[in-house]
Amino acid sequence: MAAVTDNAANPADSAHPDQPTPTPGDRPAGGTTPDAGDGATRPRATVLDGKAYRDEIVADLTRRVDRLREKGVTPGLATVLVGDDPASHSYVRMKHRDCEQVGVTSIRRDLPADVSQEELNAVIDELNADDACTGYIVQLPLPRHLDENAVLERIDPAKDADGLHPVNLGKLVLNEPAPLPCTPNGAISLLRRYGVELDGAKVVVIGRGVTVGRPIGLMLTRRSENATVTLCHTGTRDLAAETRAADVIVAAAGKAHMLTADMVKPGAAILDVGVSRVDGALAGDVHPDVWDVAGAVSPNPGGVGPLTRAFLMHNVVERAERIAGE
Repeated sequence: MAAVTDNAANPADSAHPDQPTPTPGDRPAGGTTPDAGDGATRPRATVLDGKAYRDEIVADLTRRVDRLREKGVTPGLATVLVGDDPASHSYVRMKHRDCEQVGVTSIRRDLPADVSQEELNAVIDELNADDACTGYIVQLPLPRHLDENAVLERIDPAKDADGLHPVNLGKLVLNEPAPLPCTPNGAISLLRRYGVELDGAKVVVIGRGVTVGRPIGLMLTRRSENATVTLCHTGTRDLAAETRAADVIVAAAGKAHMLTADMVKPGAAILDVGVSRVDGALAGDVHPDVWDVAGAVSPNPGGVGPLTRAFLMHNVVERAERIAGE
């Protein structure tokens, strides 16, 4: 049985847009594959193409931003980046490129790695008060000397573009309107885009991180999704027994290739959300052999990752529309 870790390694940014979606030579994109032992063939998994769906969302957001600009309202997304971590700089750069594509004002606050808690708090307070900033995110992880929870709690919940402020997560529990966590929202929307049935489906979520595992479990049990959810983690005794019974699996553990073909029910839908590095290359939680068993799989990169950033933009534009009275 594969081991489970509790958090994907920054899964919200796991799919780099400059890396191509896997092709048939890498991972199946349709067609058939030999059935072991009898020479017959069976269909390969449908690709849950997040990059193509992202393009649809971006086109819609661009139209909405144009309409807002006609009313004199320009949405603005700010990022707070501390230190010089190359991956964090890359993620922030991609988010600002998205802003340019959609027409959202881009605001950057880049701070040195030795910034004090007081100095960082002052930047948070500045963005909370800035009317040009419709929403913003603090890029994680922060240096060890900073209190991440205190920083995140200081964000104005109305400007929480990530949808992960404790107030907004509480509203999710209560089914009250609030910004939704971007990665879970993108993952569920991707399933709907490809017609994966959620009403009454058995869904297994692997990983209980705050970014994906916990909030997606809450979202999948809303009446609009109506799924039956099992949340697996390091204390799960028999992970394979849980996943073999699942209609949908959300792999968000951050352990490379942990979900293998023998753990998957034929025809199941698989979301590969977790990310880790193997020999310097990005690897998802789903082993390539799963594509020969599952009915649909999101590639990694190219699946949920692009939608995380698209729904970050969505949260900002949606708040701007509320401000404009739409």
